[in-house]
Amino acid sequence: MKIKKLLILISFFFLFQGNIMAATITNINYKDTKIPLIFEKHPTLPIFNLQLIFKNSGYINDKEKSGLASLSAKILNEGTLKDGSINFARKLENKAISIDVANGFETFVIEVSCLKSEYKIALKLLNDLLSNPNITKETLVKLKKLQSSKLTQKENDFDYIAKLNLKKLVFKDTPLENSSSGTIDTINKIDIKDIKQNISKVFNINNLIILAGGDITTKEISKSLKPILKNFTLQKTTKIKPIKISKIAKTISMKKDTKQAYIYFASDFNMESKDINSYKAKVASFILGGSGFGSRLMEEIRVKRGLAYSAYGHILLTNSYSYFTGYLQTKIENQKEAQDLVSSIVDDFITNGVTKEELNSAKKFLLGSEPLRTETFSQRQNRAFNLFYKGLDQDYPKKELELIEDLKVDDLNNFIKKHQELKELSFSIITK
Repeated sequence: MKIKKLLILISFFFLFQGNIMAATITNINYKDTKIPLIFEKHPTLPIFNLQLIFKNSGYINDKEKSGLASLSAKILNEGTLKDGSINFARKLENKAISIDVANGFETFVIEVSCLKSEYKIALKLLNDLLSNPNITKETLVKLKKLQSSKLTQKENDFDYIAKLNLKKLVFKDTPLENSSSGTIDTINKIDIKDIKQNISKVFNINNLIILAGGDITTKEISKSLKPILKNFTLQKTTKIKPIKISKIAKTISMKKDTKQAYIYFASDFNMESKDINSYKAKVASFILGGSGFGSRLMEEIRVKRGLAYSAYGHILLTNSYSYFTGYLQTKIENQKEAQDLVSSIVDDFITNGVTKEELNSAKKFLLGSEPLRTETFSQRQNRAFNLFYKGLDQDYPKKELELIEDLKVDDLNNFIKKHQELKELSFSIITK
């Protein structure tokens, strides 16, 4: 008990040290609209980082034109219409400025990084990009060829195929059944009109969250961003509809010229990301398959039986979906045994729960490794955003550590037994 108390005190110390200037949540007022500003001060390094994050705007909205969000982000990385991609890139390089546009499943992000001394120039270049992007047929044709080429290369990436097949199986008829990159067929159907309409739809001030920080003040940021915001429009706030995974266990098997069997698996996990018991899910996930050596999956599959080099599984909790998923590779002749063993391990985990030793070991690691999750500025920025995005208080990590430290094995096992849905595992297998 003394060791655990010491670990949590050390974690608190580093959390405090790493957040001497902790993230603050304010608003930027623009056209009678309050835009959330998450700000992380870093007075010891002369840097500037800005992320314009549009929620509900990733490839969740691609629908039948899978790959649209990805191409929209890529085309905004092609510089301005005036300068072109090469000359615009030189302007950035000359001042050591980075402007990058990317998309996730739920978000569309524009990120600017530079030295504090160059931040005004960086924002001017960002404004140039947003007001005059290089959206031409020639640029789109080039990007579509590159995207199609990458997709062709992935036809022999068996991990990619197994994972994609799994998503198609368990998230059928939902946005998650598609790859963010799209398919060669859907990519070829996307035209300039689609790109322009999508970007216009994404740039919705009512979906915007601003994440900023560095050696700068919120007053400076608010003033500097006013010209940037003119590139966006006021539209209706959109909301994400929860995506449910299939509750019926299924298996899909695809034959390829492979020397290994690639086994991906998933099952439903009925919980929201901001559920009060999410810390229990974190501990359970760590013990079942997220901790590498020492986890149930790794110990039973690799250490005891030598069926795979690695075996992992973890619980994913997001604003739009939640599920348990994992993977392993094994010899072709061991495929059936490995698949059955995964089901057996998960079944035993739900039925009998964890041991006191497993819980204590998980506590030591989770409490002791906490400082590593906030040791860099970018980690603290990303954590601040994720907490805000999930509707959690900025001091939630400290509360979570306390909850984990006080967690009893009976409470955890009662929680695990309530999630019988984990047993309904679906499998996607690539085999010879």
